[in-house]
Amino acid sequence: MEERSRRIGVVSVIIHNRRESAMKVNEILTQHGQVIIGRMGMPYEPKGINIIALIINGTTDDIGALTGKLGLLADVEVKSVLTRA
Repeated sequence: MEERSRRIGVVSVIIHNRRESAMKVNEILTQHGQVIIGRMGMPYEPKGINIIALIINGTTDDIGALTGKLGLLADVEVKSVLTRA
């Protein structure tokens, strides 16, 4: 696949209920590991949330599949920012 058809970006994942959603989030991240360059996760106790930041490199289809699956989970918010091309 041409490198030009791939985009680099950042995906933020905010988990509101770790007990219910963390295992499902990790399963999805593992399934889409080929597009993940790096990952940083940390709890934010004052708000009772967990935050994961992903650095990604993939096609818009690959990235859309990842963010779409994450976005379907209850208690999970997902936002992404990608390079233009």
